[in-house]
Amino acid sequence: MDEEYDVILLGTGLKECVLAGLLGVAGKKILHMDRNKYYGGESASMTPLEDLYSKFNLPSPPAETGRGRDWNVDLIPKFLMANGLLVKLLIHTGVTRYLEFKCIEGSYVYKGQKIHKVPADEREALASSLMGLFEKRRFRNLLVWVNEYDEKDPKTYKDVPPNTRMVDAFKKFGVDQDTIDFTGHALALHSDDDYLTKPVLESIKRIKLYSESLARYGKSPYLYPLYGLGELPQGFARLSAIYGGTYMLDKPVDEIVYENGVVVGVRSGDQVARCKAVICDPSYAPDKVKKVGKVIRAICLLRHPVNVGSNASPGSIQIIIPQKQVQRHNDIYVCCMGQTNMVTPKDWYVALVSTTVETNNPENEIKPGLALLEPIYQKFVSVSDLYEPVEDGTTSKLFISSSYDATTHFESTCLDILDVYRRYMGEPFDFTKVTRGLDADDNQEGAH
Repeated sequence: MDEEYDVILLGTGLKECVLAGLLGVAGKKILHMDRNKYYGGESASMTPLEDLYSKFNLPSPPAETGRGRDWNVDLIPKFLMANGLLVKLLIHTGVTRYLEFKCIEGSYVYKGQKIHKVPADEREALASSLMGLFEKRRFRNLLVWVNEYDEKDPKTYKDVPPNTRMVDAFKKFGVDQDTIDFTGHALALHSDDDYLTKPVLESIKRIKLYSESLARYGKSPYLYPLYGLGELPQGFARLSAIYGGTYMLDKPVDEIVYENGVVVGVRSGDQVARCKAVICDPSYAPDKVKKVGKVIRAICLLRHPVNVGSNASPGSIQIIIPQKQVQRHNDIYVCCMGQTNMVTPKDWYVALVSTTVETNNPENEIKPGLALLEPIYQKFVSVSDLYEPVEDGTTSKLFISSSYDATTHFESTCLDILDVYRRYMGEPFDFTKVTRGLDADDNQEGAH
């Protein structure tokens, strides 16, 4: 530990692990420490099931839950967009050779007390139960416009230049409030309605990402690693060895050492590892972050898949409950997975309901999501504070990531990873370096 490093990362949460991979590829000498005995920090994967029960101070799980080792329960499950930023970053680092992904079977949205499949293309839009006949045509016109939109070609604007507010674009196509809801929340994946007053370009890019991701594998735009997200930090630990990085678990972090206001090392006991910068999650620098809100998450064990109203219930699913449908400011997210994702034993499922807390009774806020999962075999509820760094770290060389938000997909997480990368490296990550797709990796069959 008594060496000098370019950067020391504290915490093996997903953000820190991806950053370690990116910086390793960039030739940085890295030490990665975690005070816990396990990988993943706040975003850890609990296995065996006994660990999850003891984390929530419950007695051992009943025998009918099967073999504890057959469970891999992610505390903060998030899906990867098949064509999204995280997949590109994973490919760039080379960690994909240690992982296998599976496509999530269904993407749904909540409207009028029921859940509906998110119409993925024009054909599905015309068959969807979400809209009446005339509305379907208007929505189809909106989709065609989005897919043909090219910032560099004004002919594709259809009188909606890139700086037009999204709310005005919706007005131009004459779509109704419910269509606006699911377009903004289930396709563009905005978590509240602030996007309506922002330029259309951001939303167009997000809807295109959804369509492109869906086109990769067909059932939904989402992927998930077999055996859960806990595979990611372990993959990065193996990768880091290739780049000469060092991982230390179960290593107390007693102090981040400064000289003249600039980070120079990290102390653990009587040892100090010297470094030029530290990257960490908020829990390692509580005096340098501010609280910006709370997230409630309910992990639910189920004996049945989520009922989506059709004959065959998908074994894995994401449901977005747009805030307006339940008179809220923030969306509620529901996701569920089972044995096909290697996260539960046969005939068991694990689901998560999450949202940003808005009242003094957070558990009441997620009721619409929990109602979709009934009957629930066992529920584990947690409320976590959300933290952000108070400064960008360019002066002190202490770069702090933000807490994980309520969304059940990785796009916002990735933007934070890229932001920390830019603050530390002094320049943004260059995506032109990522030339291969997920299915082109020589040691991997891609997603099935």
